[in-house]
Amino acid sequence: MQPYSVMDLFKVGLGPSSSHTLGPMRAAERFVQHLRDQAQLDHVVQIRADLYGSLALTGIGHGTDKAVVLGLCGLDAATVDPQEADHTFLKVKTDQLLPLPEGPVLRFSMGECVRFFTDIFLPEHPNGMRFTAEDKYGIVLLSETWYSVGGGAIANELAKNSAQRDLLAEFPDQRPYPFFNATELLHQAESHGLSIADITLANEVGLGTPADSVWAWADHINEAMVACMNRGMDLEGPLPGGIQVQRRAARMARSLRLQSLEDQLGVIDWVSVYALAVNEENAAGGRVVTAPTNGSAGVIPAVLAYIHHHLPKLDADDERRFLMTAATIGWLYKRNASISAAEMGCQGEIGVASSMAAAGLAEVMGGSAAQAEHAAEIAMEHHLGMTCDPIGGLVQVPCIERNAFGAVKAIQAARIALREPGDHCVSLDEVIETMRQTGEDMASKYKETAQGGLAVNVVVC
Repeated sequence: MQPYSVMDLFKVGLGPSSSHTLGPMRAAERFVQHLRDQAQLDHVVQIRADLYGSLALTGIGHGTDKAVVLGLCGLDAATVDPQEADHTFLKVKTDQLLPLPEGPVLRFSMGECVRFFTDIFLPEHPNGMRFTAEDKYGIVLLSETWYSVGGGAIANELAKNSAQRDLLAEFPDQRPYPFFNATELLHQAESHGLSIADITLANEVGLGTPADSVWAWADHINEAMVACMNRGMDLEGPLPGGIQVQRRAARMARSLRLQSLEDQLGVIDWVSVYALAVNEENAAGGRVVTAPTNGSAGVIPAVLAYIHHHLPKLDADDERRFLMTAATIGWLYKRNASISAAEMGCQGEIGVASSMAAAGLAEVMGGSAAQAEHAAEIAMEHHLGMTCDPIGGLVQVPCIERNAFGAVKAIQAARIALREPGDHCVSLDEVIETMRQTGEDMASKYKETAQGGLAVNVVVC
């Protein structure tokens, strides 16, 4: 087990939401696995999935019901084809039959077996769910409560911080350059003359992952991000969900290709297109990379594409270093605050993604660890207080455009930091703590419940 690995920040999965789609899908899959481990699978005649709080309030728009069904069917979010996922869900819904992997086929009515409790929030986290399996006599064989704690991470019937709790007592820290906050990270970098990416690589190797495997991981994440972006730049038409939001990335890209090269701000338009393309694909339920969440999946790929297409002096190694630095910054947010919009609002998704991208860009553009830390701080400072208020509970408005703005902010934050000596008065640790406090103070109607903000002031016909 690797309790400190930053590589968990980026996961390949299906859209539209890491906390409301990927997390519940993984939890449902794990529940069936536990039934199998306990030799109870063949005795099951009924399974129920009860969704609570934010999962219930925005579950239809986020595809949580679909995610639960796919997980119970044993499909792997990282590898399943999106069209196969759609076909499987439609078949279960139509036939009212649920085939358990290596187990029986159950009668399964969506209305009876996937229930939404919009007025109940479980105490440990706003994204709570409970799975129950019964035998033919109605006796409960297994019941488990799970929490989707952000970025596709899940925790089982423990405190909301169980996915990121301190595991030192059970797992001694094997990292050669241990740190738990940005101050300690900078101390390690300055004491040893290392960049954040250098520290990240050394620590992953210390945790048991060979260096070649870390590089391969970065390349795999890069390729998945690029593939998602390319798909998004090819497709047009309305997004699913019923509010008729149109894909714009493809037509914007066509327009930019015809545009005069004299427009000095044309690069910003391209960065916006890159981000829009990814999040339009996410909204359509395509394969994306949590970065650190699905709702913010477009920010880091957009800045990565900016490096690839618009900074010709940088190469593939710089792209790997960018991802490793970004992942480390994201790990700090996950450990010391949260990357769940249901806890933090959108500052915990778009804000964190922008902060991660800013740090990575500053480093590969020649910045010191202190300048990368400064870039991360600047980006988050100007996302503080951002609410999560998706119209119709869909990851479309304002989510898609926010990714474009998050990417542009990340680039500007990096550029500002690179022109500063590093003696800024607000530290990254202070802004992370501020984000945490702000998220806790924010009214629940502004935290992925579709009960406030644009979600109630925009009429959806």
